[in-house]
Amino acid sequence: MEKEHILVVEDDADINNLISKTLQKQQYRVTQAFSGSEANLRLSMDKFHLVMLDLMLPGITGEELIKITREKQDMPIIVISAKTSLEDKVNILDLGADDYLTKPFELEEILARVNSQLRRYRKFGNTFNHNLENEEEYKFKELILNEQCRTVKIRNENISLTNHEFDILYILIKNPDKVYSREALYELVWKNGYYGEDNSVNVHVSNIRKKIKEVEKEEEYIKTVWGIGFKLNNNL
Repeated sequence: MEKEHILVVEDDADINNLISKTLQKQQYRVTQAFSGSEANLRLSMDKFHLVMLDLMLPGITGEELIKITREKQDMPIIVISAKTSLEDKVNILDLGADDYLTKPFELEEILARVNSQLRRYRKFGNTFNHNLENEEEYKFKELILNEQCRTVKIRNENISLTNHEFDILYILIKNPDKVYSREALYELVWKNGYYGEDNSVNVHVSNIRKKIKEVEKEEEYIKTVWGIGFKLNNNL
């Protein structure tokens, strides 16, 4: 069975070749792009299951490419960048990236992240081929989450979440009275273990709150239980 098609976008030829060869050894089909403009062209011409993306690119920047891609496609985007500040990471995740690695990186970590994202994409990538009568919807206040379509709406307005953001909200809404620790969310969302800084769950929860707030300005949907973790805010 042919494995997934990955687009590697990196203007440093040595790094691009290193990542590409590592993925090819795992039998992934790889296409290389060395500028944002070339990557945008590749994305318009072919189907990809995952994008590995540097930010500082000639032509179209990585940030611009995420925006363009998210308007049309929902495949996982993993950013690999020399930008290490928390603000950079938050901004990139908020734009629509699903994961963020900083340079220098370990090849084993890249493979772990790729495998994790693609497992989720295999599971949910064809969610539109389903029986509408069997859709599983969860409602909390004015928010409706559809498990099969992986959509979230508030007052009938769509909320665009990344894969990790959706998974966190899905876990919380399935058990709205349960408090989930950050460690528990790591284990449930990052299936094969957590490979980053301890603030990743905080960043994703913050992004979910911000996106909900754009539509529902008065109501708080996710409550922080200090010293423990997060739960849905049922105002009790």
